[in-house]
Amino acid sequence: MNFESIRKEFPVREELIFFDHARVAPLPERVRKVVTGFVNDATRYGTAHYETWIGEIGRARKNFARLINARSDEVAFVKNTSEGLAIVANGLDWKLGDNVVIPDIEFPANVYPWWNLKRMGVETRMVRSVEGRILFDDLVRQVDARTRLISISSVECNSGFRCNLNRIGAFCKDKGILFCVDAIQSLGLLPMDVKRDHIDFLSADGHKWMLSVEGLGGFYISKEVLEKVYPVTVGWGNMVNATDFMNYEFNFKPNAQRFEEGSLNTMGIHAFGAALDLLLETGIKNIENRVMALGDSIIEQLNQRGIRICSSTHQEERSGNISFVMNQDTSQLYEWMLKNKVKLTVRDGLVRVSPHFYNSEDEVSRFFNQLDEFSKSKR
Repeated sequence: MNFESIRKEFPVREELIFFDHARVAPLPERVRKVVTGFVNDATRYGTAHYETWIGEIGRARKNFARLINARSDEVAFVKNTSEGLAIVANGLDWKLGDNVVIPDIEFPANVYPWWNLKRMGVETRMVRSVEGRILFDDLVRQVDARTRLISISSVECNSGFRCNLNRIGAFCKDKGILFCVDAIQSLGLLPMDVKRDHIDFLSADGHKWMLSVEGLGGFYISKEVLEKVYPVTVGWGNMVNATDFMNYEFNFKPNAQRFEEGSLNTMGIHAFGAALDLLLETGIKNIENRVMALGDSIIEQLNQRGIRICSSTHQEERSGNISFVMNQDTSQLYEWMLKNKVKLTVRDGLVRVSPHFYNSEDEVSRFFNQLDEFSKSKR
């Protein structure tokens, strides 16, 4: 990996130490160029190059499938993670007395779609976390004969805990339970293999670790369970004869595209495709190694200062998110850091940093210099 070349893709480094990729990421230069090029093309030529646009949509679809080791006919574009999870929650044929199992530290996107099923007599069972970790034994203890689905984040948003998807997926497969994953906090950073991990459904918006724009993401549904989920939102795009507009044949597409009900966010997909190009060219394993190395430095610096780390430091449970708690009042830390050109997250009593692969060790040192200055100001 040519580090200096990679860093040139991120003009944000000239303005900020950006350690907030777990929230909304800055755009790489190539994404800016693709979006600008699309706008210029549409402005000057209208839809004269529409077939070229469609070709780029197909290429982005294949790249997202490649990122998660799926077939391209098993992925659809969605506007956000919530939409993908809602497709599953609203489309399954639930029965009175069924239950869903989820952790109690999920981002709300992976809570409310399941809670919404209460009106149908479906129970949502919350697995109690232990210091930001979801223990496998606690998870399976909530499962019984009426458990239809387990839904979990690949990485928990606040603690950064990396779930063992393979172990959970194998358990689900053995028990005949559907397995759903909110992957927004890991895709673009950690390797994902939906086949190896027996994942039935996966959803992730592109605006975090995948370095794309808000409002466009990917949804995966295994061909093995495609017919178990009914497309609740129905439009012309769901149908086999979608482009034969006046042929009113009510027949869903035989693949994941049956969940794309209408006109696509073409510009957003082009941005997503450009970001995926960068990630795949760099190599997800290379990205993971780089971010874990930066994390090592951050953990070491926190330990040197006696700052309590709330994220797991076990290698197999780590991600790009590192959360910690300071002794001082941190209510003004976000504004302090932003004023000093550092972007991070402060919420729920935690300080969270989430560097990406283009960040540097020098930026880590400069961040801690600012953290020390903040601490001195509070004494």
